[in-house]
Amino acid sequence: MVSVAALAAATTVSYLVWWLVRDYLVRSPLDNIPGPPSGSIWAGNIVQLFNYDSWNFLKELCDTYGPVARVHGFFGSKWLHLYDTKALHTVFVKDQESYYRGSQTIAGTKLLVGPGLFSTYGEPHKKQRKMLNPVFSGAHMRNLTPIFHEISGRLRVAIEARVKDGPKELDVLGWMGRAALELVGQGGLGYSFDPLIADSRDEYAEAVKAFVPAVAKTRPIGFIVPYLRYLGPAWFRRMLLDMVPSKKIQQIKTNSDIVHTKSKEIFLAKKSAIERGDQELLHTVGEGKDIMSILLKENLLADEEDKLPDDELLAQMSTFMLAGVDTTSNALSRVLQLLSEHPDVQTKLRNEVHQAEEQYGAQIPFDELMALPYLDAVCRETLRLYAPVTLSRRQARRDTVLPFSEPVRGVDGTVIKEVAIPKGTFVLLNLRACNTNKALWGEDALEWKPERWLKPLPPAVEEARIPGIYANLMTFLSGGHSCIGFKFSQLEMKVVLSTLISAFKFERSDTPIIWNFAGISFPTSNKGSVRPEMYLKVSLAAQ
Repeated sequence: MVSVAALAAATTVSYLVWWLVRDYLVRSPLDNIPGPPSGSIWAGNIVQLFNYDSWNFLKELCDTYGPVARVHGFFGSKWLHLYDTKALHTVFVKDQESYYRGSQTIAGTKLLVGPGLFSTYGEPHKKQRKMLNPVFSGAHMRNLTPIFHEISGRLRVAIEARVKDGPKELDVLGWMGRAALELVGQGGLGYSFDPLIADSRDEYAEAVKAFVPAVAKTRPIGFIVPYLRYLGPAWFRRMLLDMVPSKKIQQIKTNSDIVHTKSKEIFLAKKSAIERGDQELLHTVGEGKDIMSILLKENLLADEEDKLPDDELLAQMSTFMLAGVDTTSNALSRVLQLLSEHPDVQTKLRNEVHQAEEQYGAQIPFDELMALPYLDAVCRETLRLYAPVTLSRRQARRDTVLPFSEPVRGVDGTVIKEVAIPKGTFVLLNLRACNTNKALWGEDALEWKPERWLKPLPPAVEEARIPGIYANLMTFLSGGHSCIGFKFSQLEMKVVLSTLISAFKFERSDTPIIWNFAGISFPTSNKGSVRPEMYLKVSLAAQ
């Protein structure tokens, strides 16, 4: 007679086998959407889509199949690759409740940084956004401008000390990383990590820098993350984690512990200062003008139903750091590389900044800085052509329908104006492809031309109704999950760029620059290397 245990085991194995093979056997509504052949029997196109050299595959995907294509996920699953503007609007705005970051991403982020913006959806996410949105207003950014100028001034002094005797080849990415960490630290948390004018080592800073690369190395086993919560209580899961014989996993654990411990220390100190009164804040870094101080004060005054619990407030701190440092430092590095390759643009930008400094002083005020037309054009064009994040992934929470702005010719020759999206389906939203779509931006869409922003945009761009929250671009996404800190990021970029371009001249060095595809694209000096670095020749600019 079959035992209950044996029957349960057989049932479990049968379900697992069916889960692994069902997508090979069951027809999908996506089968009629054209797309490339699978690259692997079990991994589909995943390796082609998510490796450090995915640029060519993504370009060929866009060139061959256009704004809507079917790609293959793990174990025969069908995904959609999209940059059709109506589809983007549906996923990010109109039908955003039907899509979320996915169980793997939500569970993994919650385990690593807590219940912050990146690991919540639905009503909890809306509640967090309601509290956080006012904190990132233009008025608060205006208050941060002097702090950002002071930090950028220290960066300028540090670089001057290294190039005062002549041009030097410097790791610009390293300096932008240090500056971004200090900008987000002081502006976001009211905490100083790096004096910049002297070398220093902060354990928390090192953990933040290493966090994203360490997680990226474990992507192939990320599919198990949603199931970890079934292994028992937190203390038991932690015990099992300590026993995992993997340096990569242990590095993630160490980084997560350091970030959480330090964030909690900063959080408790700040909360205590706020409870003691504003005078206490005047003696802290940032004088209480940082995002976290303002958020804590707003939360203290909020109605009971709107207040966020401490664990959610704490999670926002880690989220700010992990989301804000690499994106800003890599974007700044990309701008400086482009300026080194276009000396005419660099000279024109420097002249604009010098004229503003003559009128307003070295620390150009917020409103005047944000209004500088050529500085704004350089930033917009860089973020159009080289968005730090190329792909955004979403998963359908329920069965839904996705419409297209232009019909798609199906594999069977039929015209498809919309497609049924089964629950659980992944969609890959190609932000850069939308930003560089020649049908919208013209034949020069893949060229870096800041001047395009000094005249009216092509009518096709206006008519397409691109749903991005910034400059007709998808760089900062759209809807309820758009980048909440995009104004913060813009201020960082403009303060740092205006300070550096005023004082220094940037030229290409003999060291190669290779940009790697990743969750946040990053440069290296050697193909196949994962060591982030970018060298330029830096010298004092003629005043």
